[in-house]
Amino acid sequence: MALWGRRSLGALRLWGPGGERPGPVRAPQSPQSRVWRPVCAGADGDIAELIRVRACQKVVVMVGAGISTPSGIPDFRSPGSGLYSNLQQYNIPYPEAIFELDFFSHNPKPFFTLAKELYPGNYRPNATHYFLRLLHDKGLLLRLYTQNIDGLERVSGIPTSKLVEAHGTFASATCTVCRRSCPGEDFWADVMADRVPCCPVCTGIVKPDIVFFGEPLPQRFLLHVVDFPMADLLLILGTSLEVEPFASLSEAVRSTVPRLLINRDLVGPFTWRPRSRDVTQLGDVIHSIERLVELLGWTEEMQDLVQRETGKLDRQDR
Repeated sequence: MALWGRRSLGALRLWGPGGERPGPVRAPQSPQSRVWRPVCAGADGDIAELIRVRACQKVVVMVGAGISTPSGIPDFRSPGSGLYSNLQQYNIPYPEAIFELDFFSHNPKPFFTLAKELYPGNYRPNATHYFLRLLHDKGLLLRLYTQNIDGLERVSGIPTSKLVEAHGTFASATCTVCRRSCPGEDFWADVMADRVPCCPVCTGIVKPDIVFFGEPLPQRFLLHVVDFPMADLLLILGTSLEVEPFASLSEAVRSTVPRLLINRDLVGPFTWRPRSRDVTQLGDVIHSIERLVELLGWTEEMQDLVQRETGKLDRQDR
């Protein structure tokens, strides 16, 4: 299962490569937001109530770049950003080239400049990450599928058994020559010292297990075959639903399962093939999550979790 080719370049952001989803032009739908209630109002009540009374206990979540932006992670393609300026010194033909294997094999330095920017500890989880952690703590999270490569889901305390990092992770790495695997901490010292990490066995370049263009997705992505048919609620947060094959997962739950989109804009099937139990909350993702937490009656628990986890991160930084 490989990412799409050159068509994908326009869709790439810092959080991982992929491809735009092609499709016919469709008439635009009304952007009016439906606030927490199914399209077809009735005995089902609203999404918050379904979660609160545990009518939904197998929640699958899909997230994209929009949940990490509030943590301050920059777009490496944006002129004026420090990261963009740092990358320009390498004469990259276009920013997305750093995720191409041919370019990486000849000039790995730009990719590791990006990796240094994403070093664990440079950025911290925000309210959305901790809401997802709270879903896990309450036994409601079946699986979290993320397009992001920043690792903030891990930092928030969500166990790796609950994660599918669709575009890979910096937590492990593989030699590009002998295929020897190693944990991420083995190469971070080199990255932070602006050195290209090399394999201690064959001296080949050690590449973090981030999915580059043309590479297969991680094996764990296949868990969707089991997870989505089991789901009784699908949350889609901060993603354009343009990158395949991730985007198609939004239609993999049963037609009777409620789908909640929290995003700045209507995207994917919510614009051209909405279902009767779809719910959309458009606007700022953090604000919408905080509102959902309030409706769930979890505000105090959320505050305690954030304070506790922030304290842990503060102690680690000392």
